[in-house]
Amino acid sequence: MALCRINETRVGDGEPLAVIAGPCVIESLDQCLRIGEVVRDRCRELGLSYVFKASFDKANRSSIDSDRGQGVETGLRILAAVGEELGVPTSTDIHLPEQAALAGAVVDVLQIPAFLCRQTDLLVAAAETGKPVNVKKGQFVSPGEMDNVITKLQQAYDAKFPQTEGAAQIMLTERGTFFGYNRLVTDFVGLGDMMELGYPVCFDVTHSTQQPGAAGTQSGGRPDRAPLLAKAAVAAGVHAVFIETHPDPPRALSDAAVQLPIETTVELLAELARLRDAMR
Repeated sequence: MALCRINETRVGDGEPLAVIAGPCVIESLDQCLRIGEVVRDRCRELGLSYVFKASFDKANRSSIDSDRGQGVETGLRILAAVGEELGVPTSTDIHLPEQAALAGAVVDVLQIPAFLCRQTDLLVAAAETGKPVNVKKGQFVSPGEMDNVITKLQQAYDAKFPQTEGAAQIMLTERGTFFGYNRLVTDFVGLGDMMELGYPVCFDVTHSTQQPGAAGTQSGGRPDRAPLLAKAAVAAGVHAVFIETHPDPPRALSDAAVQLPIETTVELLAELARLRDAMR
């Protein structure tokens, strides 16, 4: 299996479990630093890798009136400050091809949202930055179809960096599959299939508990089931986990129904580290 190299961090077989975590949307620099510092320190204690993630824009909110974040300019400035002050890699999602170069100049990993995982122009623009690309599997896509996503990224990397062997730095993220209306299920057989595609796989702990659109103008969720799913995914052998976490989830500006309290996150990380160690 290919490794995904994020600066000095390696994600893949034989590497420490990677934790991609932060608030859903950037609310303020102070909050991002407080969340990132707590998670970073816990990961260091446990021997886990850490990547801070937050969104500068949430373009796929349920309602047009929902808060979308700080925007590109302010959001990227905050992410740059977080990476510098905390000394950790950073990640954010992009929704438009023209955002790729802007974000790629600041963050260390570009994330492709699940709803946009088949958007060729977006994938190509992300690959052309030369930065690692983490693609969330669409809720409507089978695990095997993600091989088409990999091919698009590989060809874009190869065309842009023809002299760099193995330039493609790719990670795939499982975040649940539509099961009728307002419900996601985690297909662990499919998770195994996706891990056989040859690139590291991340499990999205919090979005997998989401109930899309269940609250009318916003999504609902079952965050109480997040620890169960996280432990099952780590036991299944995923290489990374993605967790949205917040000091006060009910007051979060985005994904309030699924974000985990900081206290819950640090406790869960300890359980995941013990489970990962037991599997070695």
